[in-house]
Amino acid sequence: MRKVYSILSSLHLFVGIGAMFGGLAAIISPQSPMGMSVDVLKNSPFSNYLMPGVILFTIIGLGNIVSALTFRFKLGFQGYISCVFSWALVIFIVVQCLMINDVVFLHILFFIIGLIQASLSIIILFEKRLFPTNLALSFYKKLKL
Repeated sequence: MRKVYSILSSLHLFVGIGAMFGGLAAIISPQSPMGMSVDVLKNSPFSNYLMPGVILFTIIGLGNIVSALTFRFKLGFQGYISCVFSWALVIFIVVQCLMINDVVFLHILFFIIGLIQASLSIIILFEKRLFPTNLALSFYKKLKL
């Protein structure tokens, strides 16, 4: 189980640091972060990258850093925090792909990382018998009897 915690903490740190840098680039230069054209946003509700950058920096970046810290300090609710920000990453990637009407390698990579994070988080919830996994386990036991 220690390996699950280590992998999950590392993934959260990796995603968090990357998202903070990407989000900061979009906040500092909303018209052309890292050379991206605003033409990409023509099918989205955004006219520049400021709001996507704020969302990327705060929710994905800081959220994943907080998730990594919950593992560092062995907090009891780390499975919940990890699960929330893992699914936030998956949803962010899906919405981003729908808005820009394109999928590139990094989208696929971070989508898979988000799913891995979510799966490992659910393993932690099952291991600690936390809600809602405790309900699923008790239901399974009743079916088994």
